[in-house]
Amino acid sequence: MTHSRIKLAAAAAAALAILGGCSAFQNAKLDPDATRVKSGREARPSAEQGSILDAFRGAKDTTKVNRFLWTASLQVLDFLPVEAADPFTGVISTGYGTPPGGGQAYRATILISDPALDARSLNVALQSRRGPVDAATERAVEDAILNRARQLRIQAARF
Repeated sequence: MTHSRIKLAAAAAAALAILGGCSAFQNAKLDPDATRVKSGREARPSAEQGSILDAFRGAKDTTKVNRFLWTASLQVLDFLPVEAADPFTGVISTGYGTPPGGGQAYRATILISDPALDARSLNVALQSRRGPVDAATERAVEDAILNRARQLRIQAARF
């Protein structure tokens, strides 16, 4: 055997050992109190977890996102560059951008957590370069998104 074949065989054996060790955690139990978070959402037990392919099959663990809130969020905050948008979890993350006619740069993280078209489904977190913005500004942006979503819903009902 040549020297490169020995290295390749060693790398393949190491990869198999690492992948084989992953199955040891399959039946591990999580402490239910450790998985509780502030918002009341909890991690699912490992028996209910699926594979990454479930996302493409329409898995049950994905968040149902209201399409009007999703579109309205992108339209209202169109001056911000979108860095990440995940419709499976309902999260839109933007980079810094300056609103038209404004002088301060903002970035936003939007969470759409429910298929309902109401205020409880929408959560907006704004940040300037100096830190978080006041709650009144966040509430004004949320109101603008909700108003635009209602307009989109009314337009869709006409067709």
